Amino acid sequence: MMHPNTELRFVNSAIGYGVFATAFIPKGTIVYVVDALDLEIDANAPLVHDPRYKNLIKRYSSRGAEGNYSLSWDIAKYVNHCCQCNSISTGYNFEIAVKDIAAGEQITDDYGLFNLEEEICLICEREGCRGKVRSDDFDHYAEQWDELIKDALKSVTTVAQPLLEYLDRDVYTSLMNYVNTGENYTSVCALRYTQPLKQP
Repeated sequence: MMHPNTELRFVNSAIGYGVFATAFIPKGTIVYVVDALDLEIDANAPLVHDPRYKNLIKRYSSRGAEGNYSLSWDIAKYVNHCCQCNSISTGYNFEIAVKDIAAGEQITDDYGLFNLEEEICLICEREGCRGKVRSDDFDHYAEQWDELIKDALKSVTTVAQPLLEYLDRDVYTSLMNYVNTGENYTSVCALRYTQPLKQP
């Protein structure tokens, strides 16, 4: 579920649509949470290989640590990549703002966390753009991503959190344990798909 202060807007013909903030969203705000309405598609399901759907699944979903595809039911599936993203996926099944996000600013994530099966060439003119998002980005950026998240989590209890009630209870307990003690942090590496797919 996407943060309520967001809306879908057309970006351009090359990128298509994106998700934009309709009000100021401070650093440390949960901007997206995996909730009970999101669709999980087993990696071995016939739908994944159906020519009518396979490209849509790969375009609009992310792949979890078990290899399954997660498809958001709302506008979250239109969040675009940016190498200098202002929000990022965490090991706690939510995305957090790692910078203050101004009203009217596009909300972006790093697709390197999505367990891509094929690299993606980026349409970007920003300094520091990686040029491509690759399946092995975890190897190069996981530590950097974790540092961004840990810094953002310092503010998680001091800013408004309209999505907090949608967190799984066990995840919430784990999150609060880290926030309160600084121990047992769940790294982004928990998102990484490492097991081979089961054969049908």
